Amino acid sequence: MAHGCGMLAPQGRTEHREPAITRQNVTHVTPKPIDADEPWMRGLHADTGYLLYRLGLRSGQLFNACLQESGLRLRHYAVLRFLAGSEGALQRELSARLGYDPSAIVGLVDDLEKQGLAERRPAPDDRRSRIVVLTESGRGFLRDTDEAGQRVTNELLGPLDPAEREALHALLLRIAEDRLN
Repeated sequence: MAHGCGMLAPQGRTEHREPAITRQNVTHVTPKPIDADEPWMRGLHADTGYLLYRLGLRSGQLFNACLQESGLRLRHYAVLRFLAGSEGALQRELSARLGYDPSAIVGLVDDLEKQGLAERRPAPDDRRSRIVVLTESGRGFLRDTDEAGQRVTNELLGPLDPAEREALHALLLRIAEDRLN
């Protein structure tokens, strides 16, 4: 059955349960358009860091809205996306690579396991350790969420033509590779 933003609900879910990151009672209000000529806005719009922050927040809000019916959040998606590019990872590696607190990773992986999207297995090189791996259900869920993610990106970058989008992505990637590693 299709769910928000064209995604399928994960299988294996038998009861409603809040994800590790609890939802807060948020009233969704459509903000009034911002008048860029307001003096306080001119100052904020001159600050690239602030613009990146606001766009990141908006991107997260839109993507989380797409994930809402599945019971997952953007942080869950990030774990799944990381696992899709690996043969599995220790939880401490997920924490370090994604920049999440180790205790948050435990809850995120618990959520993903309960929904059948990831599982913990003994590490091949150290049976005392457990790695987290993506399941086939997790791969299918990612295929659906990738489409939703592209729609969110298209909405955010709507004012840009394809060449501008490519240039923006290249610049952001260069910054991320330098500053987030």
